[in-house]
Amino acid sequence: MQPFLKGRQWLTAIGLAILVLAAVIAALFTRNASVQEAASSQPHRQPIVDERPLQTAQSVAKLSSSWDEQRLASQALRVTDHEVDLAFSDALRDATNHPPQPTPQAQAMYAHLSKAQAQAKQDQDRVDDLKKKLAATKGPQQDAIQQQLDLAQAQLELDQDEIDGARTELIRSGIDRLSRVQRQFKRHEDTEHASDASHASNGPTGTLINYQADTLWGQIQAWRQLRAKATQLQSAISGAADIEVALTQAHGSLQQQIAADSAAGSAPTQVPAGSPAQTGVAGSPTIQSLKLLSGDRKTFADFGRRIQDMQEAQTAYAGWLGLVQMHQRVVVHGMIESAFWILLIILLVYLADRAVDGYLTHRSGEFSLVHTLRVVIRFAVQAVGVIFILFVVLGVPQQMPTILGFAGAGLTVALKDFIVAFFGWFVLMGKNGIRVGDWVEIDGVAGEVIEINLLRTVLLETGNWTTTGHPTGRKVNFVNTYAIEGHFFNFTTSGQWLWDELQYSIPAAQDPYALLDAIQKTVAKETEGSVRDAEEEWARDAKSYRVRSISAAPAVNVHPTPSGIDVQIRYITRAHERHAMRARLNQALVQVLRPGAKLEEDSAVSAGQMSSTTD
Repeated sequence: MQPFLKGRQWLTAIGLAILVLAAVIAALFTRNASVQEAASSQPHRQPIVDERPLQTAQSVAKLSSSWDEQRLASQALRVTDHEVDLAFSDALRDATNHPPQPTPQAQAMYAHLSKAQAQAKQDQDRVDDLKKKLAATKGPQQDAIQQQLDLAQAQLELDQDEIDGARTELIRSGIDRLSRVQRQFKRHEDTEHASDASHASNGPTGTLINYQADTLWGQIQAWRQLRAKATQLQSAISGAADIEVALTQAHGSLQQQIAADSAAGSAPTQVPAGSPAQTGVAGSPTIQSLKLLSGDRKTFADFGRRIQDMQEAQTAYAGWLGLVQMHQRVVVHGMIESAFWILLIILLVYLADRAVDGYLTHRSGEFSLVHTLRVVIRFAVQAVGVIFILFVVLGVPQQMPTILGFAGAGLTVALKDFIVAFFGWFVLMGKNGIRVGDWVEIDGVAGEVIEINLLRTVLLETGNWTTTGHPTGRKVNFVNTYAIEGHFFNFTTSGQWLWDELQYSIPAAQDPYALLDAIQKTVAKETEGSVRDAEEEWARDAKSYRVRSISAAPAVNVHPTPSGIDVQIRYITRAHERHAMRARLNQALVQVLRPGAKLEEDSAVSAGQMSSTTD
């Protein structure tokens, strides 16, 4: 079952990958699709007059975002609209004076149209006559004439419908170029009126581009928008140049044709029967030729004006493109400045890190403390650097105090333990804190400190160190919050002093007073150095706290028992000298108690208590 599931998962993944690849390929193939390309697959539906110059100018005008750009956009709209109007005028003149060569299909359509028009004219004449008779007749004959009039009007409507159908067939077939041009011109006029109504404000309509943005992100956005605008303007310039080349070629061809017609004389053009061109022809062939020549000369002059319009449109687009390129240079300059500030911040952070490393490397002190301090300082410096880089990239927030307030409150709640532990590290690193190697007790766990970092303290657990002090092999981690919210005991001081005890039994047969005096003197003599050092250290430490110093003199206590007297000796010693001090005292006291005294050392030593003073 498991391999089957894995196979299904692989099939699903492969299927999704194929769909994603297909979507990418489809997007690549359709990204440059246009209306003109779609229309190219249907040549008979292409418009006769090329309105692309005006359409391009209208599309580009939507990008204007300042008054300078609006001025150039208006100039482009004006000259392209004039060029398209001239193109329509030339197309109407050419369709009238130069109809297409007749074909059998065209002749049949024109004949059908002419027949329908002639029949409609006869019906109209009959209707007019019946109306006159109806007005002149009185009496019972009016009803008969009225019936004839109604019948004639119905026939006239049928004939007019026939005319409309014949004209529609001509338009659909594409033979009647004049009608097609007229229909396209009407659509052009309607669109032009709608465009004028929608742009009545005559102001910038494009999205305002902040090319003087102060942030790197804003500069990148402005550069992308300006780049897209420059691409469209460059495309508009190329389109206008192509149209200018096409018009120049047509201008040259028409010039040669006019020269040839003027030199040899042009014969009257044969037009199909019933066409609009035929109805407009009047006079002799010479007059017809002159009219055709005159129309060609007008078209020739219009070609020159259209070429000039395209040149002016290119000039407007080029000026607009120059303005956009100037804004692009401003944006690029701002991006370079932002990059300079980012690199400068990175350099300063790097130099600060190196300075911290160099300064702390030559500092004497505990390695772990210096290492932790270096990590903290470097983290703080890098965090400040990242914040300043974010300010360069995204900018300083407008409501900075409010944002910092909410952010601080949220971080305080979310990172309470982290913050307390972080500041707890500073407490532990203080004068009354702890160091690596100290013997401490935290939350009832005693051990030796082996690591102190920003957030945690690590102990090597031991037993009661005053009796055994042997590690258990377990590491215990404590979050540094105990330094602020809890408490800890540090048994390590500069001298590591502790109180140790010895117990002896004196039989009832011996005199206890002499032995006690001898014991007191012997213990005082053996611990004299430790007592002096401890009292001096405690006095020095207690002086800063303005408290009375504690005496370190040994004490001898006695307890009567049925078998004699138990003697308890309590004295001060250093932790690492405890065993040596006990051996010396035992040896000295054995000499004192030798004449019949029974030495009995208690196996249990009271918990040695370190002095409360710290380094």
